[in-house]
Amino acid sequence: MPQPAEAVRAEELVAAFRRDVDQLKAEIAKVIVGNVPIVEGVLACLLAGGHGLLEGVPGLGKTMLVRTLAQTLDLNFSRIQFTPDLMPADILGTNVLVEDAGGGKHFEFQRGPVFAHVVLADEINRATPKTQSAMLEAMQERSVTVSKTTYKLEQPFLVLATQNPLEMEGTYPLPEAQLDRFLFKLKVTFPDRDELHTILERTTSTDNPAATSVVSRDRILQMGDVVRQVPVARSVQDYAIRILQSTHPDRGESPETTRKFVRYGASPRGAQALLLGAKLLALLDGRFAASCADIRRMAPPALRHRIILNFEGEAEGVSTDKVIAEILERLPEAT
Repeated sequence: MPQPAEAVRAEELVAAFRRDVDQLKAEIAKVIVGNVPIVEGVLACLLAGGHGLLEGVPGLGKTMLVRTLAQTLDLNFSRIQFTPDLMPADILGTNVLVEDAGGGKHFEFQRGPVFAHVVLADEINRATPKTQSAMLEAMQERSVTVSKTTYKLEQPFLVLATQNPLEMEGTYPLPEAQLDRFLFKLKVTFPDRDELHTILERTTSTDNPAATSVVSRDRILQMGDVVRQVPVARSVQDYAIRILQSTHPDRGESPETTRKFVRYGASPRGAQALLLGAKLLALLDGRFAASCADIRRMAPPALRHRIILNFEGEAEGVSTDKVIAEILERLPEAT
């Protein structure tokens, strides 16, 4: 019995999506060893139209991962090294006085490094809060306003920021409003022994593996549309909403850890990140429908940076991941 046209179309979309993502992952793996969840998280940010925050101590390959991703895509790439003396104009651009052929002078906007498809904001929390906030409009509105003139950023636009742990000297905490603009916060962990062997073999020999471009800009935009076409059942969406509500200490159904250690819960953007991430996981798994299991897997990267601990939580060293883990443990998938 022939399948309905809609089902055949969905299978084709899923198969093509998985094929292109596998190509991207294979190219990235030529340079980046291990860190599969981080690679998938970065790709999720790209395909879901969001931004990613990568946290880890120096030397774990965060910058190399972003560079390698840009090499696999037919997109413009720029890197901004955030330092304490970096100014907003160094990121966004500024109006400069230029002289034309006739000898007249006029102001002309000189674009900053934020005008690229993939922007690496390296060590973003080493810049002052004023400079960090310069990225807000670009990340949320996909535009830059300088001297009352607004300039649109070309799509796709992806900011991948690296951040050192806040305990390190010379760092400034990111404003809560800017943290909320990141779709996911990904924690880059230390490699295991086998991965270290591979890293040393690649980096201390004459072989220098490099990634090549395998996906075009137009295809990236098409893949982003496919992610948003994935259906989500009402019950699955309700599960995401209940997880979000459980991060708020004033909710009666919130677990004890939330009520005791959390000052502010996640914003509605957290639920958006949960759903978009779940849709992507479904596609990677060959399904054209998101599930509660997908929501659970995306909860830590989608919510960990959107939960603000209170003084007691900070003093006792409670992590937002612990808060999320207790919510997932106690909250049933169905009501």
